[in-house]
Amino acid sequence: MRRPPGAQALFRSATEPRRRAEGTQSSEEGQPVDDDGVLYRVYAKRLVKELEAYQLPQHLGVIVDGNRRWAKASGITTAEGHRQGGEKITEFLTWCEELGIPLVTVWMLSTDNLRRGPEELALLFEIIAETVESIAGAGYTVRLAGSVESLPEATRERVRHVQERSRPSKSLTVNVAIGYGGREEIVDAVRELVRDLGAEGRTPDEIAEAISMEGIGEHLYTRGQPDPDLIIRSSGEQRLSGFLMWQSAHSEFWFCETYWPCFRRVDLLRALRDYCQRERRYGA
Repeated sequence: MRRPPGAQALFRSATEPRRRAEGTQSSEEGQPVDDDGVLYRVYAKRLVKELEAYQLPQHLGVIVDGNRRWAKASGITTAEGHRQGGEKITEFLTWCEELGIPLVTVWMLSTDNLRRGPEELALLFEIIAETVESIAGAGYTVRLAGSVESLPEATRERVRHVQERSRPSKSLTVNVAIGYGGREEIVDAVRELVRDLGAEGRTPDEIAEAISMEGIGEHLYTRGQPDPDLIIRSSGEQRLSGFLMWQSAHSEFWFCETYWPCFRRVDLLRALRDYCQRERRYGA
């Protein structure tokens, strides 16, 4: 029997918590999938084959979650967990490029994350800067999304330098969401729109009448880009936490049990397969 759309995202077997902590995966039948073995390669190849008949997302959003919990479950430091998470991002982007997905938005640091302890934040800022540089070094176009002003000056200058030197890529554009909050993005967009309308000499009443959904959309961090077709979140959490709040009105969602450092190519392929099998109604 075919599961209804999204069923895979909600399914948890009795052994799922252990698999999530250890980084092992399971197939839909509940059998372990060894990513170093023949079974994994055959399974991944089958998934890719299934996707050939479908239109893949043109914009994929991903909430990278679970670095600290993975580190704790693995008996290693939080620092190593974040570092492994950063390396996973660059690996994930190569999978997207291979599949022909042209635009990916990666949420690396939220405004809420900025309330963490100074020692962890210092580490996060360094890893973020290194990861952004690595993304650009792979030849991808880098576009910053978020309140970059909230970052320390050294980190801010590094990531801005990467964006300024980034060149248009025919293969993949990456929005790096750092210091990002969905509510903050909408507030920033409205503020910019009001300033632009005020600069035209309009009265307050005229400004109020001129504010529109289209106008706000043109002032978002992702302006000029299509809304995300699919948003993936790792670690088992089933919420968006404000990620692309405006843009995700008609997005499809995939919630994966795996902690981000353990996220594998088959997880992405499963998410894409489920997305392709859904009937998108766009609110109709």
